[in-house]
Amino acid sequence: MTEVKLTKDNFVREVLQSGKPVLVDFWAPWCGPCRMLMPVLEEIAKERSDIKVGKVNVDEEPELAMQFRVASIPTLLLFKGGKLVNSSVGYRPKAQILSML
Repeated sequence: MTEVKLTKDNFVREVLQSGKPVLVDFWAPWCGPCRMLMPVLEEIAKERSDIKVGKVNVDEEPELAMQFRVASIPTLLLFKGGKLVNSSVGYRPKAQILSML
């Protein structure tokens, strides 16, 4: 599965109402650690059909970043059944991200 671009308009449908867990990446194009994390998340999205990977560009969607109190990027939030169940701030290797799922 490919990554889903998340906006304030589709966040409820794609994340909170999703039938599968959703890993949400809050990122920005100018963020070095965010760019390092991109290929890792792309791999996870392709390999794991049991989860959805979504991306929120904090420059384009500041309301979503504020709603979830994202102060540093990259921030990963894991939602299951519409509820926030896990989070991680900063770059993490693939194994650590998979262990939070």
